[in-house]
Amino acid sequence: MTSTWTETDFDSLGWHDIHVHGFRIVEGEHGVGDLWLDLDYILEWVPPAAKGGAFRFRIAPASLVFRDVTSLRLALDYATPTASMGPFSLDGIEREPISFDNGCNSFRWAINVNWPDGEMTFESPGFTQTLSGPIIESDAQYLTDAERNGDAPVA
Repeated sequence: MTSTWTETDFDSLGWHDIHVHGFRIVEGEHGVGDLWLDLDYILEWVPPAAKGGAFRFRIAPASLVFRDVTSLRLALDYATPTASMGPFSLDGIEREPISFDNGCNSFRWAINVNWPDGEMTFESPGFTQTLSGPIIESDAQYLTDAERNGDAPVA
């Protein structure tokens, strides 16, 4: 099984209901930086074994790193729903190709947050997503701290 993906794999990946535990910005040269997202990546939605049953999920901790990021906008609203602090959940990631007058090509990215309300937008030529822990099968769409830290049984 693949454990690393890039922007060339974008059409085969999905980020719906992915939970993000943290993010950071790593300063680069010439005004760009890398945007790191620490997430629980759902590798597979496992259909119910019986009619009326619930889906299960094959999940692994992962790092999603967008490189050479510019024009970052970030909005997360935990105040309006009076939500407690916790991982936020993605609706998905969209991209749009862009070309600059100097001949360089890149993408305009939109990371849509479905809970709490929010969005990240930025420009970046691409990303690398790497699994950083074991794959775990779960009833939930996210991992517990014990599962993320390798203290729980694997699938």
